[in-house]
Amino acid sequence: MSTPVPTTAKRRIRVLIVDDSALVRSLLTDILGSDPAIEVVGVASDAHVAREKIKQLNPDVLTLDVEMPKMDGITFLKNLMRLRPMPVVMVSSLTERGADVTLDALAIGAIDYLSKPKIDLAATLKDYSEELIEKIKIASRASVRALDPHRAATIAVRPRYSTDAVLPKTSNTALLRTTDRIIAIGASTGGTEAIKAVLTRLPPDTPGVVIAQHIPKAFSTPFAKRMNDCCQMTVYEAEDGQQVLAGHAYIAPGDRHLMVVRDGARYVLRLDDGVPVNRHKPSVDVLFRSVAQNAGRNAIGVILTGMGKDGARGLKEMLDAGSQTIAQDEATSVVWGMPGEAVAVGAAQHVIGLDSVAGKIRSLADSMDITRQAREA
Repeated sequence: MSTPVPTTAKRRIRVLIVDDSALVRSLLTDILGSDPAIEVVGVASDAHVAREKIKQLNPDVLTLDVEMPKMDGITFLKNLMRLRPMPVVMVSSLTERGADVTLDALAIGAIDYLSKPKIDLAATLKDYSEELIEKIKIASRASVRALDPHRAATIAVRPRYSTDAVLPKTSNTALLRTTDRIIAIGASTGGTEAIKAVLTRLPPDTPGVVIAQHIPKAFSTPFAKRMNDCCQMTVYEAEDGQQVLAGHAYIAPGDRHLMVVRDGARYVLRLDDGVPVNRHKPSVDVLFRSVAQNAGRNAIGVILTGMGKDGARGLKEMLDAGSQTIAQDEATSVVWGMPGEAVAVGAAQHVIGLDSVAGKIRSLADSMDITRQAREA
């Protein structure tokens, strides 16, 4: 008679990854799949897909991004913890220690949080992988309780402010005529290298360039200095009250909104310490709206690689005000979130690869000169 062989293998932890970036979904899948105790049972690009995948796959742990299309992660988390409570680890570029959105997520019921993997920092990937795997294992053992409707009502999730909170939308007002042109660029994930690829291809007589890049304050000053060292244009970290001059580029500080205002026929920079817009400061939407209101058809708007939607509406406002608009294409974007959203809302006249952006800026600026000369003739 045969003796039964005892089973020692434990059931693997079933994980569902929810993130709007295909690149991040793939990276997290590879990281978690490298541990024999974890099985990635599925991925979802937004909250609606995630809801169906949860029903189908019954995962043990969810990784959840904050910035997603259709429904943001905080709203989805609140619904999830009320209707189908389960362990959740927030994995987002916004979950920095002490950030308001992190406190909101923990108050609602998330077990833990971790920033998104830095795609360009391969040297730190091993440490990141170990931390993520450990957090998933801890979360799988956590005791999760449903979010009581009465308690849910007392959790004041911080509002996601729109551009109006910093710069109200106004009808076009009479402005002194000017021949000065301006180029506005917005970017997020992958944007530092994308901005470099654009700026290094622009000649020293390029119209003034204003830039909003999602970047911490500790990095915006070194980034501006690095760009100044490798570009023909003179590049600054923007200061309040600076005049925008041709041949110069101005990068928003990592903790201030950057706006362009008019001083007679001149363009002048304004820095603002208002609330984060689309949970970002600087916000691309704030910069683009200010350019739409103060430069209109004298401006070119450019939206480059980045997660989320910041800048899409602002680029549409620029287009409606007569500006020329450009969006980086999906093939060359690290994350086609911001430019993809701009395309979706009809804000982008030209959708092109990164290597072509500087050339398109130059040709559009030249055509603006020809058009202006024809009007004045």
